[in-house]
Amino acid sequence: MFDAFTKVVAQADARGQFIGAGELDALAAMVSDSNKRLDAVNRITSNASTIVSAAARQLFAQQPALIAPGGNAYTSRRMAACLRDMEIILRYVTYSIFTGDASVMEDRCLNGLRETYLALGTPGASVSAGVNLMKEAAISIANAKAGITQGDCTALMSEIGTYFDRAASAVA
Repeated sequence: MFDAFTKVVAQADARGQFIGAGELDALAAMVSDSNKRLDAVNRITSNASTIVSAAARQLFAQQPALIAPGGNAYTSRRMAACLRDMEIILRYVTYSIFTGDASVMEDRCLNGLRETYLALGTPGASVSAGVNLMKEAAISIANAKAGITQGDCTALMSEIGTYFDRAASAVA
């Protein structure tokens, strides 16, 4: 896992070149937006249980067969496993937001997750739908204007969305 700075250095080193002006500008923009990034991570982390539970409620309302007898989230043990998995995915999304890089999420969370769900008989489309519901809730919370660093957060919210999209597509 590389942070954004280490990744730029490693790429420049592999090319045998100095770090380019475009790369420096991208890192400078990331640093200038760091307070917004930290605010977003803090808000999502502080509201993680709310995000997960709201997404689960919506998912089960949309797909009631999941919690019906024989469903993948039927019984408290299976429900707990479902909520745990959603929370783990959300946690790795916050790591990606914090570092500005999805590699830790890819390597430690998503790599092999689809295969695991297939082996367990877990419907990947349902997990993907749950991730998309978490995305909506998390972006809404992270993008609230009160009590955070002021400025345009459009690019950051778009970036946050891509991490959720990666997670959703990895399990679908």
